Amino acid sequence: MLFHEHIDSPIGPLLLVADEYGLVAVGLPKRGAAQRAPEDGRHAPSKLHAARRQFEEYFAGVRQEFELPLHPSGTPFQLEVWGAVLAIPYGETVSYAEIARRIGRARAVRAVGAANGANPLAIVVPCHRVIGRHGDLTGYGGGLPAKRWLLAHERRHAPPRALVLEA
Repeated sequence: MLFHEHIDSPIGPLLLVADEYGLVAVGLPKRGAAQRAPEDGRHAPSKLHAARRQFEEYFAGVRQEFELPLHPSGTPFQLEVWGAVLAIPYGETVSYAEIARRIGRARAVRAVGAANGANPLAIVVPCHRVIGRHGDLTGYGGGLPAKRWLLAHERRHAPPRALVLEA
C-alpha cells in the first residue's frame, strides 16, 4: 500500500509517497504543477507527518539532514550512487566524476549521471548537489531554477566552514 500527500514548498508543490517501510518518492513539480499521486495509493497525511515536518524545517533553513526511513527502488548500482549522493554535505557540491570516483568506478561518469537523474527521493537524497565537472549546473528533474534555488538556500543556511591554515 502506498500513502501520499502533496505539500507546498518554495520550489513548488512536492508529492511525498511512502509505503509501510519508508519514503519511496519525492515528486518535484513539473512546469510548476504538482505531480499526480499514484492511483493505487491513499491520501494519508498522518502517515507522512514526519516527512512534512522535516521538509518544513529544511525549507525554513533549520534542518540540514533528513532523518526518515527511506525505501527507494533501484538497481544495486543506483542504490550505490544514491548512497554516495547522501554523503554530500549540506551546502556543498561535487561533480558526477567525483561521485564515480567515490564509488570506485571512475570511468562510469555517464552511468552516475543516469542514476542521479533516476533518483526518486529528490532533496532527501540531494541530487541537486551534483554538478558538472567545471561547476556548471546540469539537468535537474525539477528544472534548473529549482536546482539554483536549493543550492543558494543551502549556502545561505550552511554553517561556516572551519578555516584550515597550513604551516
